[in-house]
Order: sequence, then C-alpha cells, then structure tokens
Amino acid sequence: MRQFTAVVNPAAGSSSGTAALLPVARLLREAGAGLETRYSRSLDHARELARQAAAQGHTVLAVGGDGMAGAVGGVLSGTDAVLGLVPSGRGNDFARALGLTADPAALADVLLHGTPRAVDTIRVDSAAHPGVAVLGSVYAGVDAVANRYANHSRLLRGSASYYAGGARAVVGWRPATYRITVDGTTTHERRGYTVVAANSGYYGFGRRIAPDARVDDGLLDVVVIRHAPKRLFFAMMNELKTGAHMRRPQVEVLRGKEIRIEADRDLPYGADGEVDATLPVTVRVCPGALRVLG
Repeated sequence: MRQFTAVVNPAAGSSSGTAALLPVARLLREAGAGLETRYSRSLDHARELARQAAAQGHTVLAVGGDGMAGAVGGVLSGTDAVLGLVPSGRGNDFARALGLTADPAALADVLLHGTPRAVDTIRVDSAAHPGVAVLGSVYAGVDAVANRYANHSRLLRGSASYYAGGARAVVGWRPATYRITVDGTTTHERRGYTVVAANSGYYGFGRRIAPDARVDDGLLDVVVIRHAPKRLFFAMMNELKTGAHMRRPQVEVLRGKEIRIEADRDLPYGADGEVDATLPVTVRVCPGALRVLG
C-alpha cells in the first residue's frame, strides 16, 4: 500500500486546498494507505517538503493549483519519486491536461491504484531561475502581465480575477518585438502579444492555448500571437476557451526541444501561473523526467 505525503497550499483557491484534501484523505486512509499532511508557507517551502517526503520513499501529493503542482513536480523532476495531484487552485491546468477529475472518489482511485506515467517537464534558465523545472508552460507577454494582476487581486477570485486581469493588461499593452530561437539554430523575429512555450495544452484557467501540445511527446509547442488590433485580440481571448484561435492568421506554432525568448524591452514571463521574472529566458524540454499518477 502506498505511503503518501500531502504538501498543501492553504491559500490555493481561498483555502480550498485543505477542503479538497479532506475527502480524498479519508478515502485513502479507509483503503489502508498512510498519509501525512504538511502545510507549506511558500512555494520554496513546498519544494523542501516535497524533497523530504521523496527521500522517505513517499508518493508526494501536490494539493493546490498550478503553482503548487509546478513547484512540487518540478523539484521531483529527474528523480524516481512519484507525484500525485489534488487539484484545488484557480487554474488546475496541468491536472486538466492529465485528464484528472476533482471528484474525491475517482481521484482517490487513481492515487491508490494508478500506474505512474512518465511525463515531460520544462527546465527554465534565466537570471532569476537558473535551472528550475516546471510542468505546464512558460509564457512571456500580455498574459504574464494579466496573471500578475490576477495573482495580486484582492477583490476578485477564481476565473473573475483572470478575466479582469486580462482586460486590464490588454488595454495597457503595446506590441513587443520578440526574438525566438528554436533549438539553437533558427531565430524568428515577431511583433505581437505573447510567446507561450507549452508542454501542456492548457493555461490560464482552462484556456486551450496549444491544443496539439502533449505532456509526453518530448517537444514544446511554441504559440506566438502576433500583433493585431486590440478588439481582435479580445475576440481571440474568448476563442482560447475552445482552441478556435488556432485558425487565426495571427497565430503561429513553432516546435522544438529548446526555446530562447528575448524581447525589445523588459517583459515579465510566467511559469505555471507564477510571475516573478523578466526576459530573456531559455526553456528546454526534459523528456519523461517525472513520474505522475494520472
């Protein structure tokens, strides 16, 4: 029987992390599994808790949103440790890419009886993040600005904070000129709104930014949204819900194993919902680096 350590972000989704874990924990314990619960003070603390649990041979449960999943999964990348997800944040996009449900019974069944699958991770290298691993995507541009607004919103929560943050970011946006180098050989210069290096097909609260991205194909799908009138970009934001934006001529997809993103000004970039750094950044796919239940 598996032994679990749950690393919980109490702040995810306005304290829903603890609420999401309770019914799952009850089912795990009723099935005879061991479970320890550890509460993190920060993402760095969550990484340390995950390291400790993995060293004990425990399956590590990341309880929270994409920031928590990325932090815990990233620190387990390249090890033999097994990750489980209990999604309870605002986005839960990597859990969505894995096809995980928030239903406690179904989730407990996956955690108890699922076979770990090997998925890719992303290594992020920049001045602020030398060699940090994340799971879902790295994005640079208006979406990073929007996510920064959403993360600092005191009045709005959940999807409302993303929509409000997105509107505020687009209204104040001026086009950036990007230099995108793929696999160290081909450089593309593009003027536009954002560049997203996607391991997962989803980001930003369920938006299908890269519908063809797969978490186990050894490649990054790099979605570039080029310059367009802001009214058209607002329409594209709505189309992200279904992936219909891919039919727009302003949307381009590049693919590669290593992507370097630069810009003509200091632009923020985000990784798995967390934004605290600026370009330039180099991201590399790490094929099959993480074992995850899902």
